[in-house]
Amino acid sequence: MTRAASGIIPVFSIDRLVPTALHRQIYNWYRKAIMEGMLRPGEQVPSTRALAKELGVSRFPVLDAHSQLLAEGYFESRTGGGTFICHSLPEHFMQCAAGPRLTSVHKSPRKIAGRSSLLPPLESSPWVREIGPFGVGQVAFDEFPIQVWSKLIAWHSRNTNPLTLHYGEQIGAMGLREAIADYLRTARSVRCDADQIMIVSSSQQALEISVRVLFDFGSPVWVEEPGYGLARDAFLLGGCRLVPVPVDQDGMNVEAGIKRCPHARAALVTPSHQFPVGSTMSVERRIRLLNWAQESGAWIIEDDYDCEYRYNGPPTPSLQGLDANARVIYIGTFSKVLFPSLRLGYVVIPRDLLSRFLAVHRAMDLGPPAFFQNVVADFIREGHFGRHIRKMRNVYRHRMGALVKSIDGELGSSVEMSGSEAGMHLTIRLLNDESDVEIAYRAAAENLWLWPLSTAYLAEPKSPGFILGFGGTPVASIQPAICKLRALIAAGKISHRDKRLIC
Repeated sequence: MTRAASGIIPVFSIDRLVPTALHRQIYNWYRKAIMEGMLRPGEQVPSTRALAKELGVSRFPVLDAHSQLLAEGYFESRTGGGTFICHSLPEHFMQCAAGPRLTSVHKSPRKIAGRSSLLPPLESSPWVREIGPFGVGQVAFDEFPIQVWSKLIAWHSRNTNPLTLHYGEQIGAMGLREAIADYLRTARSVRCDADQIMIVSSSQQALEISVRVLFDFGSPVWVEEPGYGLARDAFLLGGCRLVPVPVDQDGMNVEAGIKRCPHARAALVTPSHQFPVGSTMSVERRIRLLNWAQESGAWIIEDDYDCEYRYNGPPTPSLQGLDANARVIYIGTFSKVLFPSLRLGYVVIPRDLLSRFLAVHRAMDLGPPAFFQNVVADFIREGHFGRHIRKMRNVYRHRMGALVKSIDGELGSSVEMSGSEAGMHLTIRLLNDESDVEIAYRAAAENLWLWPLSTAYLAEPKSPGFILGFGGTPVASIQPAICKLRALIAAGKISHRDKRLIC
């Protein structure tokens, strides 16, 4: 049930040096605030007693102002509920004063930082955030152990030490860092101790901190081609020069990277399940990448975003676990294994970089919230985390299988599929040159969220296709959704043929 906001004391004062009566000053302020949209229909206004106390006046002028506003229809009173801005104010009341503000001209220069222009324009693409079939990054929300989670939250709420309401540890709660370190050493073969782990709000923040610590303006950085756009944005904002390095079935092509830019400052990789094509970096490529980093003094940033989900054999060990020279910064997140709104991630930092990472983190953020760190720590320590991952691996395996079967049956040889061995998405490439972006926009009108593969490329040629997330798509919804996709692709082929005839 949606409730109106409680009566917050408005920001205005009484001027006792002007001849205007006190009740008229209060009336005038309320009326002006309503007309200009500062107070909106349905908002609760403070009680006459509370407002009189705040203004330092008797209650009588406040009562007089309220009575006048009620009589003229600006306020409405609800028995036992309080006084509110009237819901039935004519629309033109709200527009008459807003118009001049919106059309005002700024005559002085409006300077902004040049680095903000390094980012591409922000577009509200429907496939990025919407919930539904094939949305990338969506988890199976209905499978989350909400009862267990709720009990842990309730316990921590009842047993909160008042001291925990203060700023927590800058690097993160020790309990959570110890739990993560135990998990990473066992499940991901990561070489780490708790004191090397820093808790952050997300893998994106981990990237942002890494960029500020490691790179100067103009530093060349290898990035996967195609790759993850938000990760590239973090490097662009830091003024880095992006060097796209092609990805194949064995992951990033290290030799191609050396030919393009042998002295790059770093390489950003997703070796366990490359985003978006889904390949796993081979052992030979991993060793070559580590050797290059050691020889050239470069860094490797490993984004291990959905490493827990592998469907053929055990999960692939981390690249960081092979690193004997502390050249890898390892980034992980709970967004895929728990849920995205938790906003918790972590970064494993080489010991000699810890002080720099902490200094930059402090300048950006005084530390992550302690409450949910403690909840997640108990969730891991009590075994719920391991059980949840095992359960979700089976759930996603079935969804992946249903998706592969549907693609084979409905799309067949008209697409090329990759990335079906791991993770929460797979990729299909269109074998003709249809516009995947146009198809994706048409699909959005049918509540189908297709992430165009071409948008993941930095350079030409851009391969058309779609990144299909299945984490939030139940098995029963997959076949109908693929049938819709088949029709959309067929319509795209017809549209493209007509365009060529026109040309």
